[in-house]
Amino acid sequence: MRIAIAEVGQETSSFSPVLTTLDTFRQYGLYEGDEVVHKRSEGTGAIAGLFAAARAANLTFTPLPIVSAWAGASGPLTPETLDHFRRQITAGLERLLPIDGFFFSLHGAAEAQDDPDVEGALLAAARAVLGPSIPIVVPYDHHANVTSRMMAHATALVAHRTQPHDPFDTGFHAAQLLFAILQQRVRPTVAWHKIPLIAHQEQFLTSQGPMKRWFDRARAMEQIPGVLSASTFPMQPWLDVPEGGWSTVVITDNDPALARRLSAELAQMAWEMRDEFWVFTSIPAAEAVRRAEAAGRGLVILSDHGDSVFGGATGDSTVILREMLAQRIQSTALVPIVDAAAAQAAFAAGVGSELTLELGGKLDPHFGQPLPVTVTVQQLAEGVLETAIIGRGSFDMGKTALLRAGPIQIVASEHVGVGGNHPIVYRRFGLEPAQAKMVVLKTASNFQYYSEFASEILRVDTVGPTMSHLDQLPWRKLPRPIYPFDPLPTWSAAV
Repeated sequence: MRIAIAEVGQETSSFSPVLTTLDTFRQYGLYEGDEVVHKRSEGTGAIAGLFAAARAANLTFTPLPIVSAWAGASGPLTPETLDHFRRQITAGLERLLPIDGFFFSLHGAAEAQDDPDVEGALLAAARAVLGPSIPIVVPYDHHANVTSRMMAHATALVAHRTQPHDPFDTGFHAAQLLFAILQQRVRPTVAWHKIPLIAHQEQFLTSQGPMKRWFDRARAMEQIPGVLSASTFPMQPWLDVPEGGWSTVVITDNDPALARRLSAELAQMAWEMRDEFWVFTSIPAAEAVRRAEAAGRGLVILSDHGDSVFGGATGDSTVILREMLAQRIQSTALVPIVDAAAAQAAFAAGVGSELTLELGGKLDPHFGQPLPVTVTVQQLAEGVLETAIIGRGSFDMGKTALLRAGPIQIVASEHVGVGGNHPIVYRRFGLEPAQAKMVVLKTASNFQYYSEFASEILRVDTVGPTMSHLDQLPWRKLPRPIYPFDPLPTWSAAV
C-alpha cells in the first residue's frame, strides 16, 4: 500500500495586512521528502495521527512523503507562495507514481492574493495528476471554508471534532477512512451543505453552549450504521471570500440518501441556533483590566479578541497594554507584542538598558497605533522554541526581548510565533506564568496551555482584524445575503 503524504496549512485573515510567504512557513517548520516522516510521524499533528492509525490497525504501508508546511495564521498567501506549493505537490505526485492513495493534510481556510481557495487549488492540482480513481483523503481544521472545488476533487474530508483543536485525532480518523477505502471495505458517498451564516468567535468552544450541541449531534450521527464521518464547519469568521460561510459534510458507506439527509439535518440545526452563536460575552478592556487587578487569587487570562494570532491577526495590538499603563496596575502582568524594531533596539542596547520605545501598533495601522513606553531590558533570547502546540512541535519568534515597565513584563519579538499563547514564551526567560496576576493571550479559544493554573478567563472586546464585531470589518467578497448582515428570516437545507 503506497500512500503519498503532504501537508500545507495556513489560516488566513483577509483583513490582515501581513502577507504569508515561504519565510512564514519556515518559522514553524518546512520539511520536505524523508524529513517529513522524521519530523512529523510522531507528536500531535495530523500526520502523526496517520501513522498511529496504521499501528492501531496493525497495517503496514509505504509512506511517500512530499512536504509538511505550516504557517500558522496571517494574511493572504502571495501568488508566488501558492504557486510554489502547487508545483511541489504536482511534481512530488508525478515522481511517486504509482500510488494507492493520498493523505493530504490541509487547514481549509487559506486565501491567496490571486486565488480565494488555496486548498481547492492544491486539490485540483493533485487530482490532475492522480486521475479520478485514486482516493484523496483530507484532514481539515473545522474552521475551514468548504468550497465546490474542494468537494469536486477530494474523495473524503474529516474535520476537527473539538475546539481547542486536536489535529492528531483528526488525522487518525481521516487515516482510518483512507485505509478502509483502500482495502475496499467501504464505498464513500459524500453530501454537503453550505449555510448562509457566519458568527463571531465567542461561542466557538465545543465544551459548552450551541457549539457543543452541534458537534455532539455530529458525533451521535457517526454511531448510525453506515455513517463514516460527520463534519461540522463553523468557518473562521475573518475570511472574505466568494464562497464564504458555514458548512456540513457527511460521508456514508454507499448510501447517498442518508448522507444528504444527515448533512441537511446538521445544516438546519446550525441555522436554527444562529442567534445563540451570536451571544456576546466579551467586555471592554478597561473593565477587564480592573477585574483582573482586583481578582483574589490565581492567574487571570485576558483574551485579546481583536488581536488573535491564531486567527491571523498581527499580534502587535497595544489596546490592553495601554489600559494597564493607564490604570497603573500594581500586579505582575505578562504581555506579548510583535515588534521587530523594539526587539532589535533591545538587542542593540543590551541587558540592563533603559529605553523609551514606540511599542507595537506598526503592522496594522487600521486598528492600532504605537504606544510610547519606557522599559528596562531584562533579558534577550533568540532561536527556535521546541514544544507541542496545536499539532506543531516548534516555532521561531526571532530576536526576542523581555522588557519591564513597572510590574508589566513584556515579551517583544521579531516574529509572531504563538503570541504568548504557550507558557514557554515566558519560561524561556525564567518567568513562571502561574506566579503572575494576569496574562494577555492573543487568542479567543486556545487557553488550554494555561488551564492548570488559570483561575478566570476574561474575553476582552478589542478592535482588530479578528474582532468579534464582524459588521465593522470591510467585507467585499462574502456571498450575500448572509446572516446576520442581511434580512434572512427563513432558510431551509435542501435534502
